[in-house]
Amino acid sequence: ISGQIEAWLFVQTPQFHYEDLLAEKEEDRDGGKGEKLLKRFKRGWMWNQFFLQEEYTGSDKQYIGKLQSDMDRGDGTLKYILSGDGAGDIFTIDENNGDLHANKRLDREDKAFYTLRATVVNKNTGIKLEPETEFIVKLHDINDNEPIFTEELYTVSVPERSNMGTSVTQVTATDADDSMYGNSAKLRYSISQGHPYFSVEPDTGIIRTALGPGEMDREKREHYQVVIEAKDMAGQRGGLTGTTMVNITLTDVNDNPPRFSQSIYQFSVPESMKAGTPVGRIKAVDKDLGKNAEMFYNVVGGDGLDMFDVITDKDSQEGIITVGKPLDYEKTRSYTLEIQVQNTQTLDTRFLGYLPTKDMATVRIGIEDVDEPPLFERASYVMEVKEDAAVGTAVGSVRAMDPDGYNSPVRYSIDRRTDLDRLFNVHSGNGSVFITRPLDREEAAWHNISVIATEFSMSFSFNYYILRGPVYIRLLDVNDNAPTFASFYETFVCEKTKAGQKIQTVSALDADDPAGGHKFFFSLATEGAYRGNFTVRDNGDNTAGVLTRRSSYSRLHKSVYLVPVVITDGDFPMQSSTGTLTVRVCTCDREGNMELCNAEAQTSSAGLSTGALVAILLCVIILLMIIVLFAALKKQKKKEPLIISKEDVRDNVVSYNDEGGGEEDTQAFDIGALRNPEAIEESKQRRDIIPSDTLYPPLRQTVIPSRDNADVRDFINQRVQDNDNNPTAPPYDSLATYAYEGTGSVAESLSSLGSASSEGDQDYNYLSDWGPRFRKLADMYGAEDSDRDS
Repeated sequence: ISGQIEAWLFVQTPQFHYEDLLAEKEEDRDGGKGEKLLKRFKRGWMWNQFFLQEEYTGSDKQYIGKLQSDMDRGDGTLKYILSGDGAGDIFTIDENNGDLHANKRLDREDKAFYTLRATVVNKNTGIKLEPETEFIVKLHDINDNEPIFTEELYTVSVPERSNMGTSVTQVTATDADDSMYGNSAKLRYSISQGHPYFSVEPDTGIIRTALGPGEMDREKREHYQVVIEAKDMAGQRGGLTGTTMVNITLTDVNDNPPRFSQSIYQFSVPESMKAGTPVGRIKAVDKDLGKNAEMFYNVVGGDGLDMFDVITDKDSQEGIITVGKPLDYEKTRSYTLEIQVQNTQTLDTRFLGYLPTKDMATVRIGIEDVDEPPLFERASYVMEVKEDAAVGTAVGSVRAMDPDGYNSPVRYSIDRRTDLDRLFNVHSGNGSVFITRPLDREEAAWHNISVIATEFSMSFSFNYYILRGPVYIRLLDVNDNAPTFASFYETFVCEKTKAGQKIQTVSALDADDPAGGHKFFFSLATEGAYRGNFTVRDNGDNTAGVLTRRSSYSRLHKSVYLVPVVITDGDFPMQSSTGTLTVRVCTCDREGNMELCNAEAQTSSAGLSTGALVAILLCVIILLMIIVLFAALKKQKKKEPLIISKEDVRDNVVSYNDEGGGEEDTQAFDIGALRNPEAIEESKQRRDIIPSDTLYPPLRQTVIPSRDNADVRDFINQRVQDNDNNPTAPPYDSLATYAYEGTGSVAESLSSLGSASSEGDQDYNYLSDWGPRFRKLADMYGAEDSDRDS
């Protein structure tokens, strides 16, 4: 190998081993005669890597290098073949001499290297003379890409009043050039817009605040726009640059206290305002935002400290002054409030200096006079009166006055809805309540009424105002009721008994309610006829025992004793009454158990009183009446019909109970034949149906009357004329008379309408004289009359 090729190999193939080359040179110098100290196999190829500059702008193909095999003798028998990435398209090889060229402009950023394979074959036989060997073509980088930031626009924030050097954010740019080759991808950051507020670290891209807390005030300036520049080639001249924009917003901190927009506020409110009603609004201003601007108000002084309250509107951050207690123009006509406002969040006082953290305002509220209804001196009145007080007695008095101080007249009246029985009334002028009807505590111990006070005001405009005041009247008890037995007492005494035996214990009731409680005294009536038979012993506990005074009683001699017991109360005036104890004489066994009494005693022992017996008797009477009524109805339903069957052989009776079509049914027979055989009606239409619209009134022929039926003719003509006036609405339910029987008929009229007497006045007994055919009718109608009379 010549020295020229050797130098080329050192340049083009840095991976080639120098020891192998020296061994080959030593072997050539000895000419094969000297002894080899180190024997190595000579490589068939003298290459394995090529370098190519990217972005070639020449018009010719770019020469890469030369491939040469040691088997190439220059006789043209060898052929070089190239394969791999871009072989034949991007890269081509001269098959005769092994020259390698690039046919296209390449970009390292698209592909940094290409892997190719080469071999040598015999042109004539196509046999490979060398094994296929792989080599690489690398592209040398040039600075053809500018830095690009990861984001086109950064939006960040930093708290206001931050210290100098506070980190805001970090920007990052990348360069597509080869960072391992030269400075094409070595970047430096700088700030081109945003001085003097911010700065950027050249190597890291970290943006920091460049001014102190006193300058970075959000209330002065909130938004900043900073432009950052990244330059490759380590920032040297000739390097490419890229830029990005950073929007920086100063976030709020609570560095401003709230301040009132004015120091004095004035409001007015009518005295009729209820508690909780808003009076007005006050507002303080805070330059901060969000929670830092939230504030609250409170009343800290003034003569209206207890009369008014202030609450905070969470939405508008306004203070709402409200009425705390009822107002009275006649007492106080104006109030002054000292209201304080402060933040709800902790205030950063580093930058306030000597400024206060709270603010104060004075609020003056004037009270407006309103015409008010009258007011009672008391919220309610309680009065007492004895139940036996006379009508017209004064129970008490109420008083209402005009609170406005105008002394408008007030009139009083009773709300009758609270005094339906009209037991009380009130004097319209002085409010005195008095009795109008007698009272009874036992019916109602309390009476709750309402007194109406009406004021007629002329101070503002002629109006009247109404106020109701409750009055509770208590009736005091008077001993006006006598005590009575607690219940109805009835007992028995054995015929064989012993004197002094208690047969009954009695007690008493009293409707009165004495203050010291009830105290009753029992004794036997002095006029009693049975004082020798029984006696009464007062037990001292509002009860008494009835005792026998004899050892024997005769049921046959006297079966019932009525013992009068006098009951007296212990109140004043003393009241008393007499109760009667019924004692029956009965036969008893040895143990004193009743065995036999008289009829009254047995009934009583069986538990049946006089009222029970009366009730049983009434039930029996009602039951008998129901049975009789049922029997009468059943008998009426079982009446024998006129014709029992069509085969009745007793008489040839024709049934006339088949009703016709009514007065309009003139098609069944020609009634004209009954009147006059010479009178014939033609073209007769039916009147029991609605005629059609095309139907014309029928033609009439003059009827030749006979000499003795003029009254019948006039009657019939009048009826026909009346009924022909409305041919489309036949009177189905009306009554029309078609025949007049005249006078002098022996049988008189058979119609009950024309008869002078009613059915109840008819005597059907004469039908029996007409023969057996009419006897059945006489029995039938005669039976109906008898039933009706009964």
